Amino acid sequence: MSQVSDEEREEVAGDGGPATPRSGEPVKPSEESPSDDPEEKPVEKKASRAGRNLPAAIAVGVVLGAAIIVSLLTTRFLFIAIIAAAIAVGTIEFAGALKRAANIEVALIPLLAGGQAMIWLAWPFGREGALTAFVLTVLACLLWRLPGGTEGYLRDVSATVFAAAYLPLFASFAAMLVPPEDGAGRVLAFMIGVVASDTGGYAAGVLKGKHPMAPSISPKKSWEGFAGSMVAGLVGGALTLTLLLDGHVWQGLLFGAAIVLTATLGDLVESLIKRDLGIKDMGTMLPGHGGLMDRLDSLLPSAVVSWLLLSAFVPTP
Repeated sequence: MSQVSDEEREEVAGDGGPATPRSGEPVKPSEESPSDDPEEKPVEKKASRAGRNLPAAIAVGVVLGAAIIVSLLTTRFLFIAIIAAAIAVGTIEFAGALKRAANIEVALIPLLAGGQAMIWLAWPFGREGALTAFVLTVLACLLWRLPGGTEGYLRDVSATVFAAAYLPLFASFAAMLVPPEDGAGRVLAFMIGVVASDTGGYAAGVLKGKHPMAPSISPKKSWEGFAGSMVAGLVGGALTLTLLLDGHVWQGLLFGAAIVLTATLGDLVESLIKRDLGIKDMGTMLPGHGGLMDRLDSLLPSAVVSWLLLSAFVPTP
């Protein structure tokens, strides 16, 4: 009788029959091997095309929107307090993300103090007050970082100056929309334009998005979504400027198109920053959204353009 080698015995077992060890005893199923029983297989949850917790995102958006509307319809200067609080939280989130991901030390205390000065001085003194506070904030941050020594000085102060411009200085233009008598209408035109752009782009991108706009920066942002943003932004701009501010339709169309461009730019810039840092969100404060900074990205550059265009289209007396 011919002898069967151990190697041949293992090959036969591997061809279909149950594998047996050299001792002849059956092998116990490994805990790591998948079971053939379909009932024991874990059920994989289908990923939402929205890419986020949509009910939570909608709920948070409704609450934030309601707070803004109430402030504008009661005492509109409360909107400046909302801006100031949002920028303070966003600044802390941004500084924390830089520290965690890249070990960048932002001069947080002078940045927070200077940021509040920019926003509140924009109320009585306009752009002169905001720009003066910005320059003083930069000087204070340069001085604040001196005791830390030479290592990383340029990196840290560059990030701090960028944060001062990107958050409170841009936001101060939103505060400058409030003081005129029709300030509530100006703020609503600005907010509705950004919301229309975001909502139109989100819906069109989820339903029809096939051609990426900037795959290396934001893979989910598509040209179809941008087209949806543009359509919604044009409609929102035309309606808000004619109904709320007694402007012309052509002014509303230009305003809506400009808001779509700046809102999209803001989204892409923040996506680029997060990819550079290797993070998904700036924070976790808002369910379904991420951090507050993740909601401010499209608003901040749009505030600047809103103030510039509305000052030209609907000059204050």
